[in-house]
Amino acid sequence: MTEPSTPAPAVPETGVADLGLFGKPLFEDPGARALRRVGVVDVGSNSVRMVVFDGAARSPAYFYNEKIMCALGSGMAETGHLSPEGRVRALSAMRRFKKLADGMGLSELTVVATAAVRDASDGRAFCDEVRTQTGLRIWVIDGEEEARLSAQGVLLGWPGAYGLVCDIGGSSMELAEISGGRVGRRVTSNLGPLKLRDLSGGAKAREAHIKEVMNNLADKMGKQRDRLFLVGGSWRAIARIDMIRRGYPLHVLHEYRMTRASVRETIDFIKKSDMEKVRLQAGVSSARAALVPYAIEVLGRLVKTFKPKDIAISSYGIREGMLYEQMPQRLRDRDPLIEACRFAEAKDARLPGFGRTLYNFILPIYKTAPPTRKRLIKAACLLHDVSWRAHPDYRAEVCFDNATRANLGGLKHSERIFMGLALMHRYSNKRENSRFSDLFEMVDEQTRAEAEILGKAMRFAAMLWIDKVAELSEMRWFPKKKELHLRLSEEMKPLYGEVAEARFNSLAASLGAQAVVKTARR
Repeated sequence: MTEPSTPAPAVPETGVADLGLFGKPLFEDPGARALRRVGVVDVGSNSVRMVVFDGAARSPAYFYNEKIMCALGSGMAETGHLSPEGRVRALSAMRRFKKLADGMGLSELTVVATAAVRDASDGRAFCDEVRTQTGLRIWVIDGEEEARLSAQGVLLGWPGAYGLVCDIGGSSMELAEISGGRVGRRVTSNLGPLKLRDLSGGAKAREAHIKEVMNNLADKMGKQRDRLFLVGGSWRAIARIDMIRRGYPLHVLHEYRMTRASVRETIDFIKKSDMEKVRLQAGVSSARAALVPYAIEVLGRLVKTFKPKDIAISSYGIREGMLYEQMPQRLRDRDPLIEACRFAEAKDARLPGFGRTLYNFILPIYKTAPPTRKRLIKAACLLHDVSWRAHPDYRAEVCFDNATRANLGGLKHSERIFMGLALMHRYSNKRENSRFSDLFEMVDEQTRAEAEILGKAMRFAAMLWIDKVAELSEMRWFPKKKELHLRLSEEMKPLYGEVAEARFNSLAASLGAQAVVKTARR
């Protein structure tokens, strides 16, 4: 695997490269359709995982995702070769994955191996055995290539991301800088939890070793005071524990944020807590939990050394980076959120394409909204009708649940809540007594009010459910006069019945405005 020769254009942090976001969807392009179902396997030091991506190529869903904890790198510090037990389990996993891939009709399965296989004396023999038993070729990549692929995985979720990516595996830890859609400097180290566990000398020896290695990494990478993106199972386990400590209500790891202070507090929390109890609360496997005490020592030194402005968890890593590697540049440049929402609309909405009409119709209310907010409004309009099959009594909450927990890239948690509330109000005027009330408190009162206005705007506009609604009717918003005007053509007038009128009045009331309806003759 080689680094792409075409440089990616700089994209704002929101991931908005506004290349005609309502133009022809790229997932309909033959080149993108080739990425509709892609299978990859990551043979790591701690786990072997197979992921099959499907859906909108720029923001794919996880069609299949299976992990087997093999601990291939366990004991390598002493023996120099792969764990015999882990090797047996890994071979079994590879046979299973090949059989599954054949059953799914995958044309090929891309397999990469990282630190354990590349460092083990019998790593090549293991690869040969896998090839003999399954026909699968394993690409053994070096540490810098591993860092690059992990960083590309972060870029899959955040096209405009900038900062430092830290990917921790069982036997190694990699760093890579990203900016302007490109991967910059990258380094690798032996700071994996499995290797630290096998280090002689106890806690003091580990502390000294981690400090020395981290200082060397800092010398090579230079100052990295921007965002720190954490990739890897051990980091995700720590994030889950941080959520438990904080009582954080939205259990979505991707884009979960921590601060340097919260990392320090979680380190103390882990040291003082009954780890078995915490493990069960956080839903962390016993094999992963056993490595957390070593990983937290690395994380503490990492944030102390590089002093990032904030810390974000990325669920996307090397496997997503392998998919990103196969994308043409025109696909990389697209906004993953918009592409995912467009795919959902095309697949599930009753009138695919109406999301664009809906957006154009309500846009006058948002003439002065910043691009970051218009992006969320576009996404909500695309999703406004994808949950219509849900039971009417539960449709509003289904919409909220889907928006806040769906596999959507390029979304902060607060943005998930905003979109969820807007889609909830697409089907319901009220949100009181909802089982999601604790999540509503994650955004301020103004954001909740703005989401309600967007939801009610979509709720009303959906009553004028024809392709030419924006041509045959028009909304105008006069914030100084506090008037919301609706102009209807004679052709549209029959659609403005009692329910539509009630919804328009409700929207005006949410804006604190007077509703004014006019009929325009053609």
